[in-house]
Amino acid sequence: MFTNKDNSDSNSKFVQTVLGKINPSDVGPTTTHEHILIDFVCMFNPPSEASERFKAFQPVTMENLGWVRYDHFRNQDNLLLADENVAVEELLLFKGHGGRSIIDATTIGIGRDPYALSRIARLTGINIIMGAGYYVDSVHPHNMDKKNINDIADEITNEIKIGVGDTGIKCGIIGEIGCSWPLTKNEHKVLEASAIAQSQTGASILIHPGRNEKSPFEIIKILSEAGADLSRVVMGHIERTIQDHDTLLELAKLGTYLEYDLFGWESSYYPLSHLDMVSDGARIDFIQFLINNGYSERIVTGQDVFCKSRLAKYGGHGYHHIMENMIPRMREKNISEPDIHNLIIKNPTEILTIKTN
Repeated sequence: MFTNKDNSDSNSKFVQTVLGKINPSDVGPTTTHEHILIDFVCMFNPPSEASERFKAFQPVTMENLGWVRYDHFRNQDNLLLADENVAVEELLLFKGHGGRSIIDATTIGIGRDPYALSRIARLTGINIIMGAGYYVDSVHPHNMDKKNINDIADEITNEIKIGVGDTGIKCGIIGEIGCSWPLTKNEHKVLEASAIAQSQTGASILIHPGRNEKSPFEIIKILSEAGADLSRVVMGHIERTIQDHDTLLELAKLGTYLEYDLFGWESSYYPLSHLDMVSDGARIDFIQFLINNGYSERIVTGQDVFCKSRLAKYGGHGYHHIMENMIPRMREKNISEPDIHNLIIKNPTEILTIKTN
């Protein structure tokens, strides 16, 4: 379905997966924001009513799937992806639809699992790129107040250059770096540390912004002042953060990649924000608007699968949704083949390519 014509010298340019370095030409069709394994129970928000609360602690089943899907965060079992066998099955569906690489954006605080990701990568043949750094303040370790910016920068740098802990398994991107609204003191430190780590590693930075349209601008200002290369920053969750065209163009002009990464979330109800969640059709329209304004080479896409109800096994769209359903719809909406190639291959490859001096 796709080809990648990048013939970069792997000695000077490489992409770092959980199984080691690969040539950028081997990246192929990519989803840039997923969670293959994740413990997201930190986001569990059970209802207060007795009958509803009973449902909150049930396993996800066909009988309660509609209730779970309406608000992914009110069922505890839904928020835990821990079965490696299920992960393998889901990624093989992605592979079967032409997928080649996935950024696993699970960072410190939500169950990042280097060994398991390596096993899954071997079994599926999918290039898995693991994220370095910290998620939002609410899941930071207890000693975070005592860490200074350089401490955190060293940790992130080591996760990319040496490996996570004593696993020897290396990250290939910084993030997703979690930011709340309003931003906390420790999240501010992590942003500054991420900028330092970027300069030391050459890795891109993937951002989870706070749920306010001012948040991306605040984050970019902090990163810029800390010396980050904004052309290698990915601003995630754009569709749930900015839905005004003028504001969107204002952000695009600052030079980061814009990530539409919630494809498959078709329910307009979004319990964590005052905004309604947009549909997949609207996501494509936003992307087309940006392309028409000259930003085809600054957009990436994903599904941000983080819970059972979004897996194919549980009746969801799975990691292959963009490949199976959205690319045909993009074509129907007259997005060109070169632009689709940018979204799915070229731009992700640029983000993931680490250039050594």
